[in-house]
Amino acid sequence: MSLSPALRDAAFRWIADDPDPDTRTELQGVLARAMAGDAAAGEDLADRMAGPLAFGTAGLRGPVRAGPNGMNRAVVTRTTAGLAAWLKANDRVGTVFVGRDARHGSEAFAAAGAGVLAAEGFTVRVLPGPLPTPVLAFLVRTRNAVAGVQITASHNPPADNGYKLYLEGGGQIVPPADREIEAAIRAVPAAVSVPLSDEHETVPDAEVDGYLERVASLPRGVARDLRVVLTPMHGVGGATAVEALRRAGFTDVRVVREQAVPDPDFPTVAFPNPEEPGAADRLLELAAAADADLAIALDPDADRCALGVRGRDGSWRMLRGDETGVLLGSLVLSTSDAPDPLVATTIVSSSLLRSIAAAHGARYAETLTGFKWLVRAGEGLVFAYEEALGTCVDPGYVNDKDGISAAVVACDLAAGLKATGRDLLDALDQLAVDHGLHLTDQVSLRFTDLSRIGELMARLRAEPPAGFAFEDLLPEADVVRLTGSGVRVVVRPSGTEPKLKAYLEVVEPVSGDLSAARSRAADRLAELRAQVSGLLTLTPR
Repeated sequence: MSLSPALRDAAFRWIADDPDPDTRTELQGVLARAMAGDAAAGEDLADRMAGPLAFGTAGLRGPVRAGPNGMNRAVVTRTTAGLAAWLKANDRVGTVFVGRDARHGSEAFAAAGAGVLAAEGFTVRVLPGPLPTPVLAFLVRTRNAVAGVQITASHNPPADNGYKLYLEGGGQIVPPADREIEAAIRAVPAAVSVPLSDEHETVPDAEVDGYLERVASLPRGVARDLRVVLTPMHGVGGATAVEALRRAGFTDVRVVREQAVPDPDFPTVAFPNPEEPGAADRLLELAAAADADLAIALDPDADRCALGVRGRDGSWRMLRGDETGVLLGSLVLSTSDAPDPLVATTIVSSSLLRSIAAAHGARYAETLTGFKWLVRAGEGLVFAYEEALGTCVDPGYVNDKDGISAAVVACDLAAGLKATGRDLLDALDQLAVDHGLHLTDQVSLRFTDLSRIGELMARLRAEPPAGFAFEDLLPEADVVRLTGSGVRVVVRPSGTEPKLKAYLEVVEPVSGDLSAARSRAADRLAELRAQVSGLLTLTPR
């Protein structure tokens, strides 16, 4: 592509306004190659300058690189200045916690954010090193802070980093705050002119210890005979999780050696997300070799937890997010002393939690996808989960998903079952007998032409398939729900990728032979998957 004068001038202005000499040099190199006629450099420059990096409902996330459409000190500086302006405009001046993971750039980005907030007069408290995201969420909530900033890209690829924002109460932001903060960021002057201060303090280890003590107090059972294998997936949750488990009484814990130490390059996984096929292979290999009772995978910032179990044939597999969610939800409800407990999940998760809640006399809520909505499901919330491995077992202290507390509660459940000669699969079988067999699956289609997604959603709305009751969730969300006898399909565009996703569920009553019910449900789910796959690949008129 040819380099336009407008693009060239925009790059020159950004370089002049960038306070970081390293990213100035980086962008200068790209610009020079583009000016010399390098087509690839021209495309690279156009992409870098296509920003600003969008400030979504949880913050920023993008590749670590120079330019407005990347994660760098200039972007973090301007973002934090916009956040500070918005907080002041809304009379929210007080303490702000700043934390980080161990990704490329995290330390420098956290320092930049802390410097901006301190210069704006906030009491800035910086976590003492790379720590899990739930630790920051815990401190924001329990120390009555006005905000918290965690530098992390969670389970994104190694090239990315991000900026996650919590407000008072320790929950993620929701509209209209996200759009208002984004507008405040646009009004911020060049990063080089934003004042900085080093007048901030480091959070003492004793306060971080408060998180560990709280998590260690969560088990309600007395059994502790459990062999656990764990991987932090090259992230920052390993040491914290092992210590939390030790304090809770689970001392037979073995960590996947190759993935134990934080490494921003994530060398042993193609994609550092426990949901991804192959990501937990080393964990399951260790589980089999160690004759473990339970396998636990955290994502890199430890706000998600996946569980692995030994199957009836002796091989190991990871549980689906819905399986983990209903197991932990059932345990929380059976041990909660809340007078009128509420549990919540999302519209795309299994409906089994509804039946479990009813059996316990508890209230149940469904929300739009995302923990920003789940933690706002209502008063008396004691548990929430989403099928994408996010679980909140202690909302009074961490008002967001927390992989470490979920791991501790999962060990409590597994140890209690082991003491009676059972395991997590036995518990799932019992839930199926009590509430019907709920099987879930997902159809996910990736598109290069984004207009195709809109066309397919429009077709679904204009011509709902026969045999289903149709529900359109607009304007609250771009979601359609199809229901039938023991069948549910939820279709929505992905909020982070160029994908159209359909979440499938079949419910099969169990009367007698569970294996026969499982076979019938699997056949029904396969038929539903084929039907939905065809529905979502219709050629538009």
